Amino acid sequence: MPERTATIASRVGLHARPAAIFAEAAGDLDLDVTIARQGEPADDAMDAASILSLMSLGAAHGDVVVLRAEGDGADAALDSLVKILETDHDAE
Repeated sequence: MPERTATIASRVGLHARPAAIFAEAAGDLDLDVTIARQGEPADDAMDAASILSLMSLGAAHGDVVVLRAEGDGADAALDSLVKILETDHDAE
């Protein structure tokens, strides 16, 4: 299963606006994408398209998360999601 790591760039972490942007992008995919903090078991990963899951993850600025997806186009989808997480949406 393809996976990518990403460092949370938004100054407030993965909350509010950054979480909404990311959840919408993940939800638009025809793939099930999961997210977890680096070092946590894959079985504990949460639905990346759920804003509630993203908020409960509690990922702060500088934290590293792991994204996983399976299926056609998973690699490209994960690459695009990493770019979203590694952009400071609070600075825009």
